[in-house]
Amino acid sequence: MNKCLNILDLPDELLLIICNKMNIVDVLYSLVNVNQRLDQLVLDPLTIRNLDMTIRTFESVYDQIFSIDDKILSKICDQILCRIYDQINALTIEQYSIKRILHATDYPQLYSLSLINFEGKILDQYLTDDSILRDLLSKQITHLNIDIKNANRELTEITRKIFVLILSLCKKLTELNFCDLFFERKHWNYISRLTRTSLTSSTLTKLKINLATFADCLFLLNGDFECLTTLIVHVKKKLPKLKYLSFISPDYTDKHDTQVFPFIRRMINLEELKLYLLIDVYDANYIDGIQLYNELLCHMNKLNQFTFNIQTRTYRCYTDINFSSNEDIQRSFIGKDIYKQIDSYINTKSCFRSKCHIYSLPYQFEYLLEINNSFPGGTFHTVRHLEVIDIFPFEHNFFQIISHDIPFIETLRIDNDKPQKYKHYSSTELIMFPYLKRLNLQSAHEDYAEQFLLKKITYLPYLFNLNIKCESLIMITNNFTIDTTYFNSSRVKHLYLNHSLHSENLCQYFPML
Repeated sequence: MNKCLNILDLPDELLLIICNKMNIVDVLYSLVNVNQRLDQLVLDPLTIRNLDMTIRTFESVYDQIFSIDDKILSKICDQILCRIYDQINALTIEQYSIKRILHATDYPQLYSLSLINFEGKILDQYLTDDSILRDLLSKQITHLNIDIKNANRELTEITRKIFVLILSLCKKLTELNFCDLFFERKHWNYISRLTRTSLTSSTLTKLKINLATFADCLFLLNGDFECLTTLIVHVKKKLPKLKYLSFISPDYTDKHDTQVFPFIRRMINLEELKLYLLIDVYDANYIDGIQLYNELLCHMNKLNQFTFNIQTRTYRCYTDINFSSNEDIQRSFIGKDIYKQIDSYINTKSCFRSKCHIYSLPYQFEYLLEINNSFPGGTFHTVRHLEVIDIFPFEHNFFQIISHDIPFIETLRIDNDKPQKYKHYSSTELIMFPYLKRLNLQSAHEDYAEQFLLKKITYLPYLFNLNIKCESLIMITNNFTIDTTYFNSSRVKHLYLNHSLHSENLCQYFPML
């Protein structure tokens, strides 16, 4: 009671600050129907017009819970929604609460709907059989976000069917995000087996989707999307209305000149282009600013913003080629207005193989793949997925640079079988990766297991998923005899090993397994 009185005694400004820091579900459950003053503050139209009826908690990187307690849900559905139904513009709901929330009242002002953490078959049933949901989608919803739980484990026929159902059902839809709401659970869609007539929408202006192959991307663009102006695709028909394209392909291709560049050139009225490419070339020089301009950019006269990350991996097989220097690469971007600030570096592995990395600044991609010891550093605050690879060892100082310059990474993969030469850990500052949830050391020397799993060297407060070789784990724990509190393993919920490991003490190091 005293706690309640203390809250009631707070001024409105402080109460609003407290409410803004709480989940809206907790706010509605705890503070509505306490008194008229709190009702006026909490049920303010600006507060409840975007109603998120989920609470996101992590079981692991890929296993997440969005549902809310049944008692809380009952109060909100029975006592609160009837008071605010006509003020809700955007609604976020999950699989276990959708029926109670949608059937609790009408939502005459609702135009944006997010369906979160659904199993594919369950979502398919709702889209097919639930008349209230179908009515909303066909008559009101203009903005739709779809998230399918464990989508990569679902049958591809289910996700394809859901995509087609949405396109056919939503008669007013202008913006669709299909299975790309959360970085750590992207779903790669296969749509090329659909009929072309099923890919049609006369209203859609913005689409965000991950496609499994380049063929799927081409297939999508041959669909009938007459009003599409923005396409965000993570992976030969001209689209004269398309003004914005984000093309991300995190796998190496040697088809950049025969497929990728010709595909993009067909979008003749592009105004903004984001391009992430990993390219293999044989007996040829690195991709540079001149080649990019001549083969791609000069064909798009309306382009005014070009953001890019391109890595060229070169193989010298039969021809003696003089590769460009890093200075040559940087000079190739001079003199063209479309290029703003850029950076580059070259890493030579042998006389037959080398790599060049060019990118625009400020860096704007979630991925940063296959960087090496030549990486110059900088500001990379958008990066969430990082992979490092080299034939020379990564020393402690390299990871210090990474922690400062790429501080928000959530997944990290290390590919390096060379032992570290310099281990002056005690004389250096503690390295911290406060957001790292997934660490893959399967292709790493055991020194990197020591580097990342010992708390005195690197601190990982939210490591949920660990992929590691048994040999490395046995070495750093001295066959599971060292004090468990020395390690960043207490929160790990998923442990992936290269072969089975039988140890009575394993669970002491990983109590959450």
